Amino acid sequence: MKTKKRFKGPKLSLLFMLMFVIILAGCGNDEASPATGSSGTSGGQEASENMDTIAAIKERGKVIAGVKYDTRLFGLKDPISGNVEGFDIDMAKALAKKILGDETKVELKEVTSKTRTPLLQNGEIDIIIATMTITEDRMKEVDFSDVYFNAGQSLLVAKGSPITGIDSLNADTTVLAVKGSTSVTNIKEKAPDANVLEFENYQEAFTALKANKGDALTTDNSILLGMMQDDPNYEMVGDIFTDEPYGMAIRKGDQQMVDTVNEMLQEMKDSGEYDELYEKWLGTSPPSAE
Repeated sequence: MKTKKRFKGPKLSLLFMLMFVIILAGCGNDEASPATGSSGTSGGQEASENMDTIAAIKERGKVIAGVKYDTRLFGLKDPISGNVEGFDIDMAKALAKKILGDETKVELKEVTSKTRTPLLQNGEIDIIIATMTITEDRMKEVDFSDVYFNAGQSLLVAKGSPITGIDSLNADTTVLAVKGSTSVTNIKEKAPDANVLEFENYQEAFTALKANKGDALTTDNSILLGMMQDDPNYEMVGDIFTDEPYGMAIRKGDQQMVDTVNEMLQEMKDSGEYDELYEKWLGTSPPSAE
């Protein structure tokens, strides 16, 4: 009968050493996994939050600003020329001039209410300048500049509509809004019986309103004003029913960037440049500070 071979001596020691190396390698991967595995978002986000945005801008030679492409008066892309224009766009140019000395050194990257915060956190943009309301929940994810525009939520309807304000909304009415905006939360609180239909952006929502897919469209009065200019068959009704202070959003913890933006805003107000931009896009002087 043949006897089974047994590992002994050097062979056995070699086997144990090999197993030990494999175990150590496995442990090493487990410890490194938070930076690359399912927890990788946390690691990547932390790296983005700790980034020196001013230094990154100066190194690449341009500011990358997240702006709206579908919001008349604030950020609207001309389908013919391809140019994006608006109040927020001019703010982005002013920031480029502040940091780099040249307002043309800015790259505009389209964002929506839903995508803007993730794009900022993962480092694809340096700043959000996109009609973004400052809220306590959002302040947990990003830092904000001082308020650069004050708006309030309202309703847009076709002229002749029986809807005259927030009190007209009920279970028989459908309100159109944009995903990721404070408008969705507000309208559900202010008119809990109304049906809310959400869209990806303002152009889609306004097109749906004109196609009679809803009875009213709700967002900030400043944005609705641009829609009224686009189509005079529509009008705002009722009083504003929220306060919507806009701020420029910056990665959490980047105080130098926050200070730079606030300094820019103050300089624009002191020089009168802010008033000029406000009148250029809104057609009126900004309200006096109380």
